[in-house]
Parts: sequence; C-alpha cells; structure tokens
Amino acid sequence: MKEFNQFINGKFVKSTSSEVTKVLNPCTEEILSEIPHGSIEDANKALNAAKESQYAWKALTAIERAGYLHKMADVIRENRVFLAKTLAAEQAKVIGLAQVEIDVTADYFDYYAGFARRIEGEIIQSDRKKEHIFLHKAPIGVAVGILPWNFPFFVMARKVAASLITGNTCVIKPSCIAPNTIMEWVDLIQKIELPAGVLNFVCGSGPIVGNALSKSPITGIISLTGSVFAGQKVMEAASENITKVSLELGGKAPAIVCADANLELAVNAVVGSRIIYSGQVCNCAERVYVEESIHDQFLDMVTAKMNALKVEDAFSENNPDMSALVSKAQLDKVAEMVEFAKKEGAEVLVGGQKSSQFDKGYFYQPTLLTNVRQDMQIIQDEVFGPVLPVMKFSTLDEAIALANDSEYGLTSSIFSENFNKVMHAAEELEYGETYINREHFEAIQGFHAGWKKSGIGGADGKHGMEEYLQTKVIYAQYR
Repeated sequence: MKEFNQFINGKFVKSTSSEVTKVLNPCTEEILSEIPHGSIEDANKALNAAKESQYAWKALTAIERAGYLHKMADVIRENRVFLAKTLAAEQAKVIGLAQVEIDVTADYFDYYAGFARRIEGEIIQSDRKKEHIFLHKAPIGVAVGILPWNFPFFVMARKVAASLITGNTCVIKPSCIAPNTIMEWVDLIQKIELPAGVLNFVCGSGPIVGNALSKSPITGIISLTGSVFAGQKVMEAASENITKVSLELGGKAPAIVCADANLELAVNAVVGSRIIYSGQVCNCAERVYVEESIHDQFLDMVTAKMNALKVEDAFSENNPDMSALVSKAQLDKVAEMVEFAKKEGAEVLVGGQKSSQFDKGYFYQPTLLTNVRQDMQIIQDEVFGPVLPVMKFSTLDEAIALANDSEYGLTSSIFSENFNKVMHAAEELEYGETYINREHFEAIQGFHAGWKKSGIGGADGKHGMEEYLQTKVIYAQYR
C-alpha cells in the first residue's frame, strides 16, 4: 500500500493533519493507498508557496514556461503504461480507456505549450492624437484547480497547462477517490526541476481543503470540475473576495434520434456514449428522444447491443466494454434511482440492478429503460451510471423542447441525415456543445463549456486558456 504526502513548495511534506483517507480499487475493494485528509494549514502553505513563486514564474518568457510543459508531456509518455495501470486500478476504468486518458493528457501539455507564441493582446485606435490604447493580457496570479474523480489526470492537465503557460502558479486539490495517478506523476516530474512553489498538490476534503483554497484572498481564480453542489459551495466561498470562478458541473445530455437518421450509427454512438467509463461522464448521453416511427426498431437495436456488452474487471484481457462504478456510494445512488424509476412506471428492457456475477466490487448492469416520462427523476436528474432512458417524440420541435427542459446545459446531440434539421436543432438546443451524428466527446482544441447549472466559463482551446488571463488596458500618449 502506498502512502502519499502533500506536495508543497517543491517537495513532499507531511500534512499537519494526522487523519488519512484510504483509496480503494473499485473492482476488488482492496486498499491501494492512503492520502492525507488535509488541513486548512496545508492549503495556506501551498497558496503562500504559489504566491511567492509567481513573480519569478511570470517573469520567464512564455517559451521558457512552455519548455517545462513539454517536459511534463515527455514524463507522461516515458511512463505511460505505469500511469495507465495506476489509473485503471484506482478508478475501475477499463485499461484501454485509461491508456487513452494518459496519452491524451501528454498531448494536452504539448498543445498548450504551443500557445507560448500565441498569447496575444490588441492595439485599439484612440480618439486622441499621438496616443495608442493597448489591451495587454496578464496572468491572474495564483490559480486553484479542484479535480473530479472520473477523468482526474486529464482534468489536472486542463487546469495546470493553461495556468502555467499564461504565467500563473498553481495549487491543485485532487479528488480523494482517485488521487494516485496524479501523485505518482508529481513524483516523476521531480526530474524536470520545475521551480519550487510553481505547482503544488494538496490532498483533502472539499469542506476543509477545498473551502480554504476557495475563500483565500491569495487565490486569483478557482477552476472546479465537479457536481452542482460543489460548484455552489465554491461560489459561496469565492464570494468573500469576489474571486473569479470557472466551473464545469453536472450534465443531463439529451440525444435526439430522427426517423431519417443512420440508425446503426446512432445506436453505436448513443450506447458507446452512455457506457464509456460505466456511464460516469458528465458530457455523455443521459437520455434519448426517438422519433415515434422508428422508436420500436431503435429499442430493439439498443437492446441487442446492450445485452452483448461485456462487464468485467478493468484489467481483464477480454477487452470489456465497462467495469465497476467508482465507489459503493455511487453504486447505491444509481441503484436507488433505477428502483425509483421502476416505482414511477418505467419498464426495464435490459439490466436494472446490481450485478450478481462478482463477489466483490461495485458493479451495476448496463440498463435500458422505456415507458418513461419527462417529469420523472430518471429524465431530470443526473444518474452518472450506465442507465439509458428512452422516450418518443413526434416532431423535431417537440424533441428540442423536451431536450431543453432541463436545469443542465452541458452537451447534446442529434442524429439525422437532413442538413436543415441538424442545423435547426444546433441553433435551438440550449447547450454548450452539440454533436451531430457522433458520440459526445470533445476535442482539446475546442471549447468545453456549459450553460445553466452546468457551469460558468470553460476549458480547452484558445478560449480555455484565456480564462487564466486578466486584460489590462494601457493608454500610451506620446509627444
């Protein structure tokens, strides 16, 4: 069993808290590691280290900062198999998907390193003679990143890469459920000799460490990926100092399948989107609206596909489609939501209960539900598990209205071969992202952002980087 310490000011240090959190393998329930429970003092030490190092870090040229990001990517690639195995063990993420997350994370550091020569301001014409107005982009200062458990390594890069290339220093709070891969990588990057204090990692709970990081006057921006509840708590804490927040929160992504869709493509995309990482992905399809003339055919095809899914240990050589849920709490939540849907009248076509084929682990069957209504909890609330409810619609405008009837607004999709239909839907759907004839999954050069309760701000691409920049206006008059 590994024991991890906090990483503050360039070295691993003992927490001032004697409490620890145990990290489990969700497939076997064995203890993998212990991490510090963390304290307010730990959080403040990390923030002070980041503050003290920020002036020297921003004084480096952007291309010098980019050099460190390239080295971070190199370390990931040199240890890609070890990191993927660590990730799969702590998360029950099938090993193939874990390897993809590791590899894309390396690409992400390289991608943001490429912005070193592309952080740009503007020159605006003045109303006065012999004057220029400069818009200058400057780092905010100290960035705090609070991570989720579902894609912890990739989301770490999302926050770290954009923070560091723009001249900010950083304090990261990993999830207590899945911190191991991140902390192993922190140990590995010691060889790149990143200046002390530029990047700090503090393990601990949201109410203690997360709250301390969010309410500190040192913090310049807080970027959180997590639940709506966590986002509300961060905003509440940040309000004390009017600290900038960037939040990616929950989702209840609709998929609309029209009668003129390529049905095989739609079925593959929807099922693949729903069961990736056992349904524990906020931007993947959580509810499906199918045009009534193809509803029964669609259900038959989805039923066959879901019945054929392989659910096994994350390390199985049989190349499973999905594995266990991340924790007992997550398993119980999904099971309770499906049971409640049954009581409300939903019909189970596939699955519908905890898996009985495993002696240990948090396994839930891939589940297909029909006979659901728009006002049901299973349609309105985020499940975050391998559960797919399907409803009928008669007109496209009805489907769009049903899709928009949600407090969330992260991602959506439509399947149709009619260009006019898909463009009409893309225009009317109230979501940060709409996918046309493909699965829900974003690109690093895009912009991943939600509407409504799905968040504020966003990540990825040029616009994600600009979240970490402050605009300064300079009026320069000369003779």
